Amino acid sequence: MRTATTARPLHHQAGVTLVESLIGLAIAAVLAGTTAPGFVSALERRQLEGAAAQLETDIQLARSEAVMANRGLRVSFESEATGSCYVVHSGDAGDCRCSGNEQPVCSGTARAWRSASFASGSPVQLRSNVRSMFVDADKGTVSPTATLQLQGRSGLALNVVVNIMGRARQCTPTPPLAGLRAC
Repeated sequence: MRTATTARPLHHQAGVTLVESLIGLAIAAVLAGTTAPGFVSALERRQLEGAAAQLETDIQLARSEAVMANRGLRVSFESEATGSCYVVHSGDAGDCRCSGNEQPVCSGTARAWRSASFASGSPVQLRSNVRSMFVDADKGTVSPTATLQLQGRSGLALNVVVNIMGRARQCTPTPPLAGLRAC
């Protein structure tokens, strides 16, 4: 006697299982966790470099405008609890003031040409070893010379050093940033 055996049909899976999905998600989370700190560090460096480039540009603007208008201009710096800022302006050292949150305010005949502010919660803060720099219209020189430090939240810093000729260069205090000269 012959008995018939019935073969079971094979079921082919159409999709992924929950376990396979969780393994893929775990791998993605590990990869994201290892690259996130590097991304944050790179973002902070780009913010510092952008602020430094803008500061250098504004110092060159002050030199150009002073020579063109045939009158001295100033670059003044403020640092307080609300943040830090700088303003390119005409007049004396105390004629224009700025804060980390507001537009610059000038007194008398002084006029603000350009300003930038960094609120206390912003990723970049500015510190200066001088309160104000004067740009001479006749010679295009800047006095006094200055070291302007832009610092990120993590302590990463970038210095903009301005010499007597009004030329600015960037350097980095310790630990050095790759691609920049150490101060």
